[in-house]
Amino acid sequence: MMNEKSKLSNAKEWRTWGPYLSDRQWGGVREDYSERGDAWQAVSHDMARSKAYRWGEEGIGGISDNEQYLCLALALWNGKDPILKERFFGLTNYEGNHGEDVKELYYYLDNIPSHSYMRMLYKYPQEAFPYNDLVKENHRRTRKEEEYEIIDTGVFNNDRYFDVFIEYAKNAEKDILIKYTVHNRGDADAPLHLLPTLWFRNTMEWQNSYSRPEISKQDAGTLLLKTQQIGDYYFYTEGAPSFLFTENETNYSRLYNIPNPSPFVKDGINQYLVEGDHASVNQSETGTKAAAWFQLQVPAKKSITVRMRLSNEANIHPFEKFTEIMELQQQMADEFYEEKTRTLGSDDEKNIFRQACSGMLWNKQFYYFNIEKWLNADEGRTPVAAIRKNGRNIEWKHLIAADVISMPDKWEFPWFAAWDLAFHCITLAEIDTDFAKKQLSLLLKDNYMHPNGQLPAYEWNFSDVNPPVHALATWKVYCRDREINGVADKRFLEQAFHKLMLNFTWWVNRKDHEENNIFEGGFLGLDNIGIFDRSEPLPGGDFLEQADGTSWMAVYSLNMMRMALELAISDSVYEDLASKFGKHFFYIAGAMANMSGMDGEGLWDDQDEFYYDVIKKPDGKVNRVRLRSIVGLIPLFAVEIIEESQWKQLPGFLADMFSFFKQRPDLALLVSRWEEKGGNNKHLLSLLRGHRMKCLLRRMLDETEFLSPYGIRSLSKVYKDHPFSLSLNSKYFSVTYNPAESDIDMFGGNSNWRGPVWMPLNYLIIQSLYRFQEYYTDDFKVEYPTNSGTYLSLREIADALAGRLKALFLKNADGARPGSGYNSKVQLDQHFKNHILFYEYFNGDTGKGMGASHQTGWTGLIANLK
Repeated sequence: MMNEKSKLSNAKEWRTWGPYLSDRQWGGVREDYSERGDAWQAVSHDMARSKAYRWGEEGIGGISDNEQYLCLALALWNGKDPILKERFFGLTNYEGNHGEDVKELYYYLDNIPSHSYMRMLYKYPQEAFPYNDLVKENHRRTRKEEEYEIIDTGVFNNDRYFDVFIEYAKNAEKDILIKYTVHNRGDADAPLHLLPTLWFRNTMEWQNSYSRPEISKQDAGTLLLKTQQIGDYYFYTEGAPSFLFTENETNYSRLYNIPNPSPFVKDGINQYLVEGDHASVNQSETGTKAAAWFQLQVPAKKSITVRMRLSNEANIHPFEKFTEIMELQQQMADEFYEEKTRTLGSDDEKNIFRQACSGMLWNKQFYYFNIEKWLNADEGRTPVAAIRKNGRNIEWKHLIAADVISMPDKWEFPWFAAWDLAFHCITLAEIDTDFAKKQLSLLLKDNYMHPNGQLPAYEWNFSDVNPPVHALATWKVYCRDREINGVADKRFLEQAFHKLMLNFTWWVNRKDHEENNIFEGGFLGLDNIGIFDRSEPLPGGDFLEQADGTSWMAVYSLNMMRMALELAISDSVYEDLASKFGKHFFYIAGAMANMSGMDGEGLWDDQDEFYYDVIKKPDGKVNRVRLRSIVGLIPLFAVEIIEESQWKQLPGFLADMFSFFKQRPDLALLVSRWEEKGGNNKHLLSLLRGHRMKCLLRRMLDETEFLSPYGIRSLSKVYKDHPFSLSLNSKYFSVTYNPAESDIDMFGGNSNWRGPVWMPLNYLIIQSLYRFQEYYTDDFKVEYPTNSGTYLSLREIADALAGRLKALFLKNADGARPGSGYNSKVQLDQHFKNHILFYEYFNGDTGKGMGASHQTGWTGLIANLK
């Protein structure tokens, strides 16, 4: 046995198996072969049990190898549901009153980077699952009402449910122990059919070069799984369950009313148990899908444990040291997190950190997509309408993905998103710098990055534009890796830098409409934050000069400059590149102050002392959109600190920059006093000189505007009672502060940037304040909150904002976690209260979690706020 640190040094081997199944494969782009690209209806939840997927697999608490040939997940049946519980249920974008949403209760409790110990919890009702109630009630509700969740249905009342704990422990690279512990929380004995299910992903229909894999019964408690792709495996069980066999093949008869090529299909086990159709399983006891059928009677208030083992080696006594191995791996997981959380004060804080990081690790997924094959329905095997061949993602035919990738939320967003992934890596670097670096490098590879330099946004439209934060994450991960491991990975930084230069050039060439260093970019991941849909052209031929698009590019320029300076210490060639990006930063600063040479017409508004978007008309006239949103705070992010000692190591860079400022003193005056050393012998580069920063902070730290009890709101609260309105070319637009889910249809009604608190931008605000503190020291103080009469340093304010964000998850004086909402059972019940969900965003007034409930992706950044 080796300890976790030793396993991490041999990470590739130990990560062959992991939680790489999706939580939802149905309703996604990759399985959509419809003519019009209606992915939500192309494969529905009802169809999912009968449809053999092409591009990936799903399951409850599932694992697979890292190429997803062989999968294992849990299926359950309480004897009352109309179907087996093989996958999480949720509503589509059309069905939910606030868009798609999973309607289940499950928690990712433990995981470590090698996945040698993993644990999660699924809460399964003993009464019939309320499928129809959830659909009908959410359909009845309007956008002005809250979502109807499973906890609201009453199905968990009186504790008539099972807590199903799913645990995995590795004894070797391909030797995995599996334990299901079922707790009956009710006051009466209850039956449960528990079906650990194994299956091979359906490559048989698509990859003719491989022979067909097979699962067969070897003896009373063992399955043999034979495959050329990954070798043979054995599945050992205790308790003499029955084995049920079928094929992972589409049930064409049920879905399309045409004959099945095979008598045994994907939903055969469901048909056998639920419908009593004995002909639906293979009595010859072979197939590509098989389940071990445990028929349990769980005593009231007690539990039953079921143990299994999946191994690539035969074992005469598979359960001889099962408990010892499981406990050892759990102990090593405890030691791993104890080391990571030793600076945290309370057990509650340590629990939050552990579950946040565990959720990040559980949200890994094997993501498979070949655009060229998909557009052509796999080289003509399926008839394709001409309109589809020229449809979604037609510009991305080079994209071929077959990798384990960190997902935002494997149910709501079971696909990678470029800017989400960048934030994931910042948190992942706290526990696994190697994986974080590889994830950042992945999107920069030629089979992901477009030949023109664009990074793919997400599968619904790879050509959408996300904020350019990849360089920011690259630099942060590089620095954290150096701090943790004591060695600077210059190779990683240099390789990323060269690819990021291509992406930077794409931005300059594609998103600078008038070549004036003012950038558009569209909605930039902030969806409905603007007064109109920023991804669409403005009426009348006008176009939008965006404060956030331009600020993000200033951040990008500084990130690239900083990386070049780091590389220049050992290779002077990079000094020229550092100068190039440094100058670009100053050009952007100049453009923000004075667009296209129009004196005084910049993005900064002297009257309101805030940054605003600007509408530019075809005749050159401009109008500011005086809507105060978090867009106007993004200039805070453009800050970099350089040590005087490093400054002196770069004479070529310094000489070039000083020469530049002699030629352009106007630009030098716009930027922070970069040439002057601060109190800590450091230099500051920022879009904001001291006065403007104080102006922005005065707005941001005002509790009647941006400052909520739980962080910085995405929109000023002044628009609650006084909505902002604008008339543009005979069209009327308005924006109202909404602290929770959106009540409008923009972006499908699932866009929520007009009031809620979002973790990633709050994280960047806090990090920026810490950076400013390095230069200004404690001598620079700002009123916090605004109009309170109390003045704090920037570090103290950053600490206070971090405290407000942590208050979302920490128990308050009443023992409740604001982020967990209002339900008393969730807040106070002993079997709920210490299990934490990491929501996509949070109510700007109450802190209640909203949106995707397992988005540890970027909400996991809470783990970085120590």
